[in-house]
Amino acid sequence: MDSEPLQIPLDQLRHAFELALQHIEASAGSTVALERDYFWSVPGDELYDVPNEPRTITIGQLSESWQHLEDLLADPDRAVGHHLVWLADVLRAIGQDTAQ
Repeated sequence: MDSEPLQIPLDQLRHAFELALQHIEASAGSTVALERDYFWSVPGDELYDVPNEPRTITIGQLSESWQHLEDLLADPDRAVGHHLVWLADVLRAIGQDTAQ
C-alpha cells in the first residue's frame, strides 16, 4: 500500500480535542476517575506493522503515563514528543471508560 501520508492540521486536531473534552466535562464533571491502571501496550515499531502480528506485548500503567504529564505541567521546557504517547494512553482510557 503506497499512499500519501495522512496530513493532520494541528489546529483542527486541537479543536477536535477541545470539543471531545468539553463533552466529557459536561457529563463527568471536572475530574474523571479511572478504575483500571494497567493496560496492554504494543511497542511503537510493531504497532503500525499491520502485515505482521506483534511479537511483543508489554504492560503500560496509566498512573505512570499521568505522572509523566504532571511532570510536563511542572516543567513545560522538558516537553518531548513522547508526551503525546503518554497523553494518548490516558485519553484512550478516559474515552473507553466514558463510552460505556
